[in-house]
Amino acid sequence: METIGTWWMWAGFFAIVLVMLAVDLFLVGGGKQHRVSLREAATWSGIWVGVSLLFAGTLWWYLDGSVGREVANAKTLEFVTGYLIEKSLAVDNVFVWLMLFSFFAIPLELQKRVLVLGVLGAIVMRTVMIFAGVWLIAQFHWLLYVFGAFLLITGIKMWWFADEKPDLANNPVIRWIRSHMKVTDELHGERFFVTRQEAGAAVRYVTPLFLVLVLVEISDLIFAVDSIPAIFAITTDPFIVLTSNVFAILGLRAMYFLLADMADRFSLLKYGLALVLVFIGAKMLLIDLYKIPVLFSLGVVAAIITVSIVLSLRKDARARVVVKTGANAAS
Repeated sequence: METIGTWWMWAGFFAIVLVMLAVDLFLVGGGKQHRVSLREAATWSGIWVGVSLLFAGTLWWYLDGSVGREVANAKTLEFVTGYLIEKSLAVDNVFVWLMLFSFFAIPLELQKRVLVLGVLGAIVMRTVMIFAGVWLIAQFHWLLYVFGAFLLITGIKMWWFADEKPDLANNPVIRWIRSHMKVTDELHGERFFVTRQEAGAAVRYVTPLFLVLVLVEISDLIFAVDSIPAIFAITTDPFIVLTSNVFAILGLRAMYFLLADMADRFSLLKYGLALVLVFIGAKMLLIDLYKIPVLFSLGVVAAIITVSIVLSLRKDARARVVVKTGANAAS
């Protein structure tokens, strides 16, 4: 596996990740159960993006001085493009989390523990899958075509079923847990398990918060299967792939609280994400015929996401005007 990462670069990266995780655990949300405000979430989201860009700048500075400007420009551009792709696709993951918490009526102040474990699980799963994927691609180049076709089909399906809501009440995982474990009807703070005395014996129950955690981890796995092949269309350097992925994930919890009250305003974003997957899938399928420049890919992805956000906000504004006009007419 060809990579720019040296042993000390890997060590430095993992040290940064540990520090950022500690900050996320103990500073974002104050390390205690409380409702994260919109201002707090926006501030930390900005900090995470800033740290990621600082890492990109440091990477460019080091490579420029050690291996030359051409390599520095190429690798830094790959990192930024991969980061943007992963950050964009992570938004869809956040929307799924919002839906899960809403379905199970989990208040915002009790969501922190699930989100922390969800982010940790996502980092572990993606690390394993990235190294496995890089090794497989190095051994079997044709897998890039498989990944490309998979992303293309996934993007088309996401577009086609963008407005459909999953039936969580009949989710097979939830049904299996409920049939094999005792589940409480009410929440018990941030606890996943509680013990009750029944017929003189201690019986362990799981809480609805545990069900949410299981679904969050499963959603992390599903989205990792979608997003990791996407960055392989940009680069197969494991250092760039892993760093861009992890930096995109680390700010996911802050981004969740930022979007918690604004999800309905981005109704068209899912269509934009579908187009991103279709574009990346097509790029992978064409990789041996024509290699689309990374800078062009960055521009296309940025343009798709920007346009879908702008159109979503315009649609939401028009809908609010219609509702307000109707309310005024009724009064």
